[in-house]
Amino acid sequence: MTGSHTGRAHALADAAPVPYWLDRPERPDPLPPSTGRADTDLLVVGGGYSGLWTALLAKQDDPDRDVLLVEAGTCGWAASGRNGGFCASSLTHGLANGVDRFPDEIDQLERLGRENLDAIAATVADLGIDCDFERTGELAVAVEPYQLDGLAEDAALARRYGRDVRLLDADEVRAEVDSPTYLGGLWDRDRVAMLDPARLAWGLRRAAVDLGVRIHEHTRVTGLRADGAALRAETAGGPDAIPGSVRARQVVLATNAFPPLLRRLRAWLVPVYDYALMTEPLTDAQRTSIGWANRQGLADTGNQFHYYRITGDGRILFGGYDAVYHYGNRVAPALEQRDATFTALADHFFTTFPQLDGLRFSHRWGGVIDTCTRFCPFFGTAYDGRLGYAAGYTGLGVGATRFGARVMLDLLGGEDTPLTRLDLVRSKPMPFPPEPVRAAGIHLTRWSLARADARDGRRNLWLRTLDRLGLGFDS
Repeated sequence: MTGSHTGRAHALADAAPVPYWLDRPERPDPLPPSTGRADTDLLVVGGGYSGLWTALLAKQDDPDRDVLLVEAGTCGWAASGRNGGFCASSLTHGLANGVDRFPDEIDQLERLGRENLDAIAATVADLGIDCDFERTGELAVAVEPYQLDGLAEDAALARRYGRDVRLLDADEVRAEVDSPTYLGGLWDRDRVAMLDPARLAWGLRRAAVDLGVRIHEHTRVTGLRADGAALRAETAGGPDAIPGSVRARQVVLATNAFPPLLRRLRAWLVPVYDYALMTEPLTDAQRTSIGWANRQGLADTGNQFHYYRITGDGRILFGGYDAVYHYGNRVAPALEQRDATFTALADHFFTTFPQLDGLRFSHRWGGVIDTCTRFCPFFGTAYDGRLGYAAGYTGLGVGATRFGARVMLDLLGGEDTPLTRLDLVRSKPMPFPPEPVRAAGIHLTRWSLARADARDGRRNLWLRTLDRLGLGFDS
């Protein structure tokens, strides 16, 4: 998807280099210092969705349980507050990926995913979390002729597993959202919700505190070790941090893309940077020019794909395309800004919606997500079952982290449950090779995917080899 427009660089000129939510007046106030007691029954490390859901569910299961959550920054500041706001039912990063990897239990995973999304909707309603939750579904659009066959195949697969989907021709898809680039579409009408990701994180934070979870932000865990029948987490941070260390009977690692405290996870995870733009609010005339009355989430179907949605205050979030890995699993604040990607996204935006010429972008940002070689989460325990972890969500953590939290609590409980019996839970992805082979393979894959997009989807020898090894991914 390419184009040219003399005003596109100008449209980016004043965009704030921070996530949209950082400029919001409704950002939560800092938490008052909670009890400084440095011991707990359950220590949750990480205050994104994964950690917040774990703490919340643990207290709902047992209101008398002492739960302590520590976060190096503030709750929701990283991927949980920076993502596109697509809350999907899929636990396997798409139905096709799940069918390929877990054919014997995909029916069960589809049911569990739907139940998980229903539970998120119920939690948002019951706890009064104001996060613009809208179960509008997702509209996948073809922007090249060769992609139409893929949409038809996806529609047939979705219907086979009971999904409510509608295949649209060019006129029908443009009646939903008007872009001259759209040649067809597939609307999954009930398996994806749109929401404000930062406000979901803030709402979960408030709900956890209301239930009695002790939360210490600006508290970084620097190491873990066994301490008798418990675990001890070494801590560091600002004046409100727990000084020294925390002793816990059980620990949940919910740090996802950030350098893991458990060494074995380093072979299975890589951090990848994703980028997004946010427009200023559309005028009534601009909104009329594109339609979008049903407010679906949108995504095109190239290998290097874009995702976009309408926000509650009438802006367009437009992100994706580039997924950038830095040598040695590097994660740093400086990597959240990438001018080449922002320029490309702006160009692609106006190619998609030329009728919005003159619209400006108010914000631009990047964030890091965790991925693994099977592109969906994996789970496990360590320290004789006293520590649980889940990671590898590959961008679909808005919804799947609640399921992951439930799995981690079941694993820590040491019981045989329907969740702990899943092959999804019991198996592990293939590890990534060490550097420099890791970076070379990732960059070759990224180059090959871009080349496939430019060659009507034809996959080269490298991509076909990955497909044969079960490592291929095309969305």
